[in-house]
Amino acid sequence: MSLSRIRLESLHSKVMTAGEAAQLIKDGMVVGSSGFTKAGDSKVVLPALAERAKTENVKITLMTGASLGHDTDGKLAEAGALKKRMPFQVDRTLRNKINAGEVLFIDQHLSEAAELLHNKNLPPVDIAVLEVTYIDRDGSFVPTTSVGNSLTFANLAKQVILEVNTAIPEEFYGLHDIYQAEDYPHRNVIPIVAPWNKIGRKTIPLDPNKVVAIVFTDKKDSPADIAAPDEKTTNIAKHILNFFENEVKLGHLTERLLPLQAGIGKVANAVLTGFKDSNFYDLTMFSEVLQDSTFDLIDSGKLSFASASSVTVSQDCYDRVFGNLSKYRDKFVLRPQNISNTPGLIRRLGVIAINTAIEFDLYGNVNSTHISGTKIMNGIGGSGDFARNAYLSIFVTQAASKENKISHVLPMVSHVDHTEHDVDILVTDIGLADLRGLAPRERAQKIIDNCVHPDYREELQSYFDRACERGGHTPHLLEEAFSWHLRLAETGSMKKN
Repeated sequence: MSLSRIRLESLHSKVMTAGEAAQLIKDGMVVGSSGFTKAGDSKVVLPALAERAKTENVKITLMTGASLGHDTDGKLAEAGALKKRMPFQVDRTLRNKINAGEVLFIDQHLSEAAELLHNKNLPPVDIAVLEVTYIDRDGSFVPTTSVGNSLTFANLAKQVILEVNTAIPEEFYGLHDIYQAEDYPHRNVIPIVAPWNKIGRKTIPLDPNKVVAIVFTDKKDSPADIAAPDEKTTNIAKHILNFFENEVKLGHLTERLLPLQAGIGKVANAVLTGFKDSNFYDLTMFSEVLQDSTFDLIDSGKLSFASASSVTVSQDCYDRVFGNLSKYRDKFVLRPQNISNTPGLIRRLGVIAINTAIEFDLYGNVNSTHISGTKIMNGIGGSGDFARNAYLSIFVTQAASKENKISHVLPMVSHVDHTEHDVDILVTDIGLADLRGLAPRERAQKIIDNCVHPDYREELQSYFDRACERGGHTPHLLEEAFSWHLRLAETGSMKKN
């Protein structure tokens, strides 16, 4: 414990253990926690609450930036400590509890959670648990590896618990751009016109009178699970890079492209990694999460600047970046997620958005959240913020999986997160379909010709042809639209016998 990290001496008396701090969280409370995709999350207080809930009846509504690390969501769910969760999660235990109806889940656009709180459309936050690098003399604090919704929680929570993480170097000061947009109807223009523009503070302001506990930790974020590109993800990356190269030849883009956004996971990493051996240069990012591939591109000289709300990387990349901050500190910035994901900025900057689908249909509607229309996986995250407002909205998935028993291109998606109106480009390992300027019937044929696995192309073509004979602007055979999903549920495969 180092009290030098608490530079406001009046707060020294607030230091206590994680167990003592967890006692301040009462049954029925709304709790806001820092943390965005396993970065900058509560390392000890929420786990201590999970331990307490094993023997005591305490259930909370938990709001965060996105997912938590160190299995915290799972520990809370398993202990029965969660009544309601929002806006995103990736934990298997919690996911099972949600799908069983034991925990309520609000699948929220990541840009909107803070807005709903500011507009008083959600219950007020009773207590916030926020990870910090250090507390400054004015009571404000330096965040750690994410900003997420911490600014909103610090501003609106009735009480605040701070986790001072000494594993984070104090040199983190200056990596964050903390800007709070005005409340409606007096909101001004957010004056960001390039990813590298910094418009706010370096610390998050906090009324010291709200602080009810300070807990010291010395624990790094959960490392990201980084999978090496495989044949399918490499093919997807090649299709996208070839598309970009053609857009340059047509004069639609330059070799600097436009600011990139990529969702989390191995497909996004594969796509971004593909830029290392391309002719593109001086690239920028305006995204949510910075992954290993971001810093690999910085090291290769291909990427000049990246803006996001969190850094979620492998252990090796974590040590490389944060052990050598002087090399990277002028190459990236972390912002509140209602700034990193705000629709107006995404549209103003002309972001190229690349996100992952679970499945899409022959007209371009995308399901990115639910298996067979009912069981949630993780959540929509920020993909909707970017898809609807991007210069180019690209969705990727494998054409088929599970020994090709499941097709990811279908007559109709079982759940719609992104309508055909928000989707420009669809990519599978088979090929790419550019849907811009196409009517529904043209889109369908383009998708069938370019994206469908060969095992399913003939059947999907038959479905479309017969639907067109029946007629309609967007032809469908409603009695067959979900037959592939039903076949999978009954036989374990979407293929006809």
